[in-house]
Amino acid sequence: MGQGGSAAVQGAAAFGKAMAVLQAVADAAEPVSVAQIARVTGHPRPTVHRIVAALQAEGMLAEVPRGGAFGLGPRLMALAARAWDRFELRLIAAEELAKLRDATGETVHLAVRSGPEMIYVDKLESPRAVRMASRIGTRVPLHSSSVGKAWLAALPPAEAAALLPKLELAPMTPQTLTTVAALAEEIERIRARGYAIDAEENEADIWCYGGAIAGAGGAIGCISVSIPKYRAAIDDPERYAGPLLACCRRIAALAADGVR
Repeated sequence: MGQGGSAAVQGAAAFGKAMAVLQAVADAAEPVSVAQIARVTGHPRPTVHRIVAALQAEGMLAEVPRGGAFGLGPRLMALAARAWDRFELRLIAAEELAKLRDATGETVHLAVRSGPEMIYVDKLESPRAVRMASRIGTRVPLHSSSVGKAWLAALPPAEAAALLPKLELAPMTPQTLTTVAALAEEIERIRARGYAIDAEENEADIWCYGGAIAGAGGAIGCISVSIPKYRAAIDDPERYAGPLLACCRRIAALAADGVR
């Protein structure tokens, strides 16, 4: 291999290490130290320290006020925000999400899968006084959120069965399903009725109804309607599920038609 080829390989390797560091920070539930990043990535601490310093200098990482730990930086967040604005599914879904928000009077989220979680790529706030604390970019677990469970239920059964034992079924609230058996039973119920329910499983005092946007071999995204428990019509799920599933079907049709 010539000198130019060797440099290209070294450059690719360095880029890969930097991406691994960024991914480790992005995946962490809270800011992480160089030592923690090194453990996750498997790279030596001196190497991670150099990469973190370089990424911090470029605004891709930022040190938190207490010092010694790092989160995603302002430049990366700005780039991410611009990417979300151009996100194809978000553009396709925008009008239908607004109709769903207006029909239910509640907060609506659009989410896509990101590893063992779903990530909100759009959010339309309820016009009512009490609103959700979530935001675009918020990550929620597959096993405890309505969008996550809807996504799991949309998988081919064999694929879902193989995935469930690999999930970390952490208790987000006392209502969270934390065993593979319980989650598998819930997924069967979701398949039967067509939509998922998060009954305070991800956040106390919040009920969510989730539906999948069908694609080839599973869901291309999921939508939730989120309601404070005190005003949720718990005994009338069709009040939310009907408009939700109709919205999912319309967006799936638009995506299939390649609307831009």
